[in-house]
Amino acid sequence: MPDQGTSPDPHDTPRPRPRRGRRTTALIAGAAVLGVLAGAVTGYAVQYQREPTPLPPLAQPEPRTPDLVPADGRTTARTLSANRWVRTDGDLRELLVKKPKGARTEKKADWLDLPEFAAGFKRPGDVFEDLVRTDYRRAATVGWSEGGAIYVTVTIVQFRDERSREASAFAAGQRRYMADDDWAGNTGSAIPGSGNGRTWVFDEPDRQPGYNPYYEARAVAFRGDVFMHIQYDNNAGPVPKKAFEALAKRQLELL
Repeated sequence: MPDQGTSPDPHDTPRPRPRRGRRTTALIAGAAVLGVLAGAVTGYAVQYQREPTPLPPLAQPEPRTPDLVPADGRTTARTLSANRWVRTDGDLRELLVKKPKGARTEKKADWLDLPEFAAGFKRPGDVFEDLVRTDYRRAATVGWSEGGAIYVTVTIVQFRDERSREASAFAAGQRRYMADDDWAGNTGSAIPGSGNGRTWVFDEPDRQPGYNPYYEARAVAFRGDVFMHIQYDNNAGPVPKKAFEALAKRQLELL
């Protein structure tokens, strides 16, 4: 023992002994982990011995994949891509409105080339050049007469533009043309069910020397990439407005 008058050397201070409580806690924690692992192993072993429990039935019937059909003589590009097919990708002539019962066919549903289509306008050269610059694709037309006095021509034109810009621009140009020249003498009427289609029933007949006066009507509209135009001439009297609007509506619905 050091002398009472001498202070102890700090280097001779005894180190604290480890407490037994920490070791006991570690042992208990280790035992708990082993217990969890043992319980999990036992649970898996018990579950492995049991018969599998069937799952409840699905709320919907099991989806079926259509059986593959081998190609044959009737297989076409349309049947191969039926899910991606749209009506205007087929025969455009089939989208022309049918003539009324009793009407006489003046021109059966057929293709119309670009020069023929442009020739029907007041300034065919300008129309031809404009369509050549745009994505003009193809056109189809049909015509009929009724009672030797009424003559109707329906034309639809398709553009190579899925976003409808060309068809929309061409239809807008025709609407402006009708308004600027004031052919009909009125602003026209909207085609029922269409946000862009319009019909014009002319107020006054066209009178030419040596010919009977005839009344006119026009319809212009587009849907998707297809523009439609209907010309209606009546040599016997005014054009029936409701009947003409119904015709334009039927043609638009076919697109």
